[in-house]
This record gives sequence, C-alpha cells and structure tokens, in this order.
Amino acid sequence: MAHDPASDTLLPASVFNAGSVSGGFLAAPPIPSTWQPGTSLALRGPLGRGFSLPASASRVALVALGETFTRLKPLIPAALRQDASIALVSDLNLPDLPPEVEIQPVSALPEVARWADYLAFDLPRESLPGLREKLGLAEQVRASFEAQTLVITSMPCGGMAECGLCAVTTRRGWKMACKDGPVFNLDELI
Repeated sequence: MAHDPASDTLLPASVFNAGSVSGGFLAAPPIPSTWQPGTSLALRGPLGRGFSLPASASRVALVALGETFTRLKPLIPAALRQDASIALVSDLNLPDLPPEVEIQPVSALPEVARWADYLAFDLPRESLPGLREKLGLAEQVRASFEAQTLVITSMPCGGMAECGLCAVTTRRGWKMACKDGPVFNLDELI
C-alpha cells in the first residue's frame, strides 16, 4: 500500500511489483496519475499473499484477463531460471517479451490449461464468476494443474481487513483480498 503524504488523498493505493531495479522496484499500472517521478511515497507492506511459483513447474501459463499483464511479469524470469516453458494468455497489446514466451489469445485458454502444470491468473474480482467455465472445468471438478489467482479489487482500508470491500467468496467463506490474498489458490475460489 502506498500514498503520497503531500497530497490530500487519505486512502492508500495498492501497488504491485512489476520487477526490480537498483534501489527499488517497478510498479505495475495503474498508479495514481498525480504520482510523478520524484514523488516521495509512504509505503507499507508487502501485505497479504503473493504468487508462489512451484519449483516443479515445467509448463507455466500466465493468464492476464484484466487491463495489464505487468503484475505477472516477475514470474517470467523466475520460470526461465527453472527452465520452464512459458505461455502468456491475453488479448492485450503486449510489449516485447523474451523469445521464450509464447503468446496465446484468451480463446486458447482451455487448450493452454490442459498443457500447463501451473497457471497464474491476474483478473478483476468481477471476472471470477465463469472462470472455471472458461477453463473447461465444472464447478465440482478439481483442476489437474496448480493455479493461483491474483484478484484485483479495491482495498480502501489499506490492508487492515476492516472494511470488507475486498471480500472474495471462497469454499471456507468470505476472505479479504487485502489480508488473505490478493493471490488465492484457484480451487479455494467460488
């Protein structure tokens, strides 16, 4: 969570790591338009749970169903270090990627899901209903692959799990994306 102490905005913004640089990190969009290079930010975190690429993953699928794929970008070098094959599934206009990354349209998602042994999703909370159907999975069927889902939702309380606006329905009841996520195992989500 980050905010500009010099601004009148009281609520923090969720900031996701899109890669490392000397002395800091690159933030995945979107970020507030008032933040410019040189703006001093107050940071708190990291909060919640992030992606955990299994060491055994040899066929990795990154699936961007939101406005950006950059929150998935740090998984690319991690997968390449373990010599995994990588497919990026998205209908977004994608910048240059390493040649090892195969790009597939969202329409190929069921086929890519059958190929992959690990999937990482980045999607808005509103896209959760129907996700299993897009994968070709019935509600009661467990996936044959390991999958984690970054659920993008508003977190106005700044990770305190107090306001409930980031609530996600799971098999064990309501969970807060700011505290229990924002990355959840696919099999946990309803």
